[in-house]
Amino acid sequence: RHCTDIICCVIFIVVILGYIALGIVAWVHGDPRKVIYPTDSYGQFCGQKDTLNENKTILFYFNILKCASPVVLINLQCPTTQLCVSKCPDRFATYIDVQASYRYKPDQWNYFRQFCKPGFNNPRKSVAQVLRDEDCPSMIIPSRPFLKRCFPDFSTKNGVLTVANQTTFKDGRGKTRNVTDLREAANGINNVLDARSVGMKIFEDYAISWYWILIGLFIAMIVSLLFLVLLRFTAGVLFWIFIFGVIGIIGYGIWHCYWEYDHLKGIPGSDLTVYDIGFQTDFRVYLQLRQTWLAFMIILCVVEVIIILMLIFLRNRIRIAIALLKEGSRAIGYIMSTLFYPVVTFILIAICISYWAVTAVFLATSGEPMYKVMANQTLCKYANLTCDPETFNTTNVTKLCPGAQCTFAFYGGESLYHKYIFIFQLANAFVFLWLVNFAIALGQCTLAGAFASYYWASRKPADIPLWPLFSSFGRAIRYHTGSLAFGALILAIVQLIRVILEYLDHKLKGTQNSFTRFLLCCLKCCFWCLEKFLKFINRNAYIMIAIYGKNFCTSAKDAFFLLMRNVVRVAVLDKVTDFLLFLGKILVAGGVGVLAFFFFTQRIPVFAQEAPTLNYYWVPLLTVIIGSYLVAHGFFSVYAMCVDTLFLCFCEDLERNDGSTAKPYFMSASLHRILGKKELSPKKA
Repeated sequence: RHCTDIICCVIFIVVILGYIALGIVAWVHGDPRKVIYPTDSYGQFCGQKDTLNENKTILFYFNILKCASPVVLINLQCPTTQLCVSKCPDRFATYIDVQASYRYKPDQWNYFRQFCKPGFNNPRKSVAQVLRDEDCPSMIIPSRPFLKRCFPDFSTKNGVLTVANQTTFKDGRGKTRNVTDLREAANGINNVLDARSVGMKIFEDYAISWYWILIGLFIAMIVSLLFLVLLRFTAGVLFWIFIFGVIGIIGYGIWHCYWEYDHLKGIPGSDLTVYDIGFQTDFRVYLQLRQTWLAFMIILCVVEVIIILMLIFLRNRIRIAIALLKEGSRAIGYIMSTLFYPVVTFILIAICISYWAVTAVFLATSGEPMYKVMANQTLCKYANLTCDPETFNTTNVTKLCPGAQCTFAFYGGESLYHKYIFIFQLANAFVFLWLVNFAIALGQCTLAGAFASYYWASRKPADIPLWPLFSSFGRAIRYHTGSLAFGALILAIVQLIRVILEYLDHKLKGTQNSFTRFLLCCLKCCFWCLEKFLKFINRNAYIMIAIYGKNFCTSAKDAFFLLMRNVVRVAVLDKVTDFLLFLGKILVAGGVGVLAFFFFTQRIPVFAQEAPTLNYYWVPLLTVIIGSYLVAHGFFSVYAMCVDTLFLCFCEDLERNDGSTAKPYFMSASLHRILGKKELSPKKA
């Protein structure tokens, strides 16, 4: 053994150090409070503890009519004064009316004054000067907080847009305006509010059912471990149970869909189509339609037919794959610690994701408060120019543009660091992809080294090294960090290009240029195929690195040509094995999912009282199903790597040895009977 791809190893270490430096710089300049708290016109955070705004958690806009849409309110700055308030207005009122009646209706004045600038309490000041200086808003309208900002309390009454059941309001400047003037903002906000309503219900469901979700995932882990342990002894029986279990689960799904479809027959409204009812925030509405259950039934029937046809045409190949899995089961039986290595990979990836997310947030909030001149006069030449709030009152701007103010605009900066924030974000994403792919590569190489030590042992298990998994991990880190980083780098570059293409596709989605859309679609397809191909090559290259200790390019070349010389075996054995393992994941996820379905829908009498009452039972159900699949995938991926390693070792064994006394095979006696019997006979002199 010797160190491989040293140059890439050095570059990888330098990049990691630079990544740490980038995180430190981002943490020094960033301030996550800019994301958590809204900012008023003075650059102060609303709701921040130990400040004057501690109890004022909501941002209020003086004249929301100046804001084009909710997107502008959230991401950009609206050209109107913004203040932190403790609550949103709950009534219509104008400054003109409140000022005229402040002597005999002081309660109205005191209520309105809380939406004026702090400290303003001069009802004798002329209305024109108050509105010019924006001491108070010209009007307030009933609002409700959303994303810690006051938005008009829109509703519809008999198909008419209203605010607090009114269709008109006074704008405080002598005009009566229709609520439809806020339509542009309303159209955007209603969709957001609907999404928020669904989001809040989903959050409530998670808060109520998280304990049972964890129990479901724990059951999935136990079932996966149990299956893997039993595979060592009864691989064939268990996998046929897997196959027929999946067929049975899908068959039950078909029967259930038909029962629901037939049960809804004759019920008023059940014959409506999904198109007729449109989008509904309550997804249970769709389950009252016969069309929904018919679509589910057709999909499940198609899946069932495909699986049955594949089993019929691949039955002989499946028997061969099961025999190879038995050999893999025996290898894992001798190296049981490999079953838990996916936990290490999960921890490494979780660390990468956490570091990337925190760094991205700090980079996004690295800007300094930027202030710009906001003038009521449209012809003011200083409007939208950068200003300093501390020295603004000493300039001539207020004289030349009466009522102009220096207000907070956004977070940014003119320094070299702030100019390259986007480049830093791109670098953050790229190094993140590199590190994640490296963590996956390290896991694959470690497992391959452990299973290769089993295969190449002359006497099994006597010649298997002590602690093969830890030894393999040490070899991968000590000698092959550069090779693993090289393979991960190639894959990260392709993935970054795919991310950029997805971003461009999202930005150009509204364009009418058909050629551009076609070109982007072709590029996305090509790079998707390239990524899949590179993952396949890298996986087998890491196996060759673990076996022979050569550099990445040599190992990738040797693995590729070795597989091409055994392409039929690759297609028949490797992919059929992957299919069987996939069926195992589906059975684990489906079985736990069916159990969760009966539990959350309170159909298990014993646990009916324990089941939580949910808004959407499919929220924890989908979480359990997806989580169970991922748990099963983690354990079954060890088997997949074992089979791939043994298969590659077997192909290499066939080419290097002939079964003679001088060149004996390293494969076990069972593999002699399973694969290539003719090729395994010793050559005659």
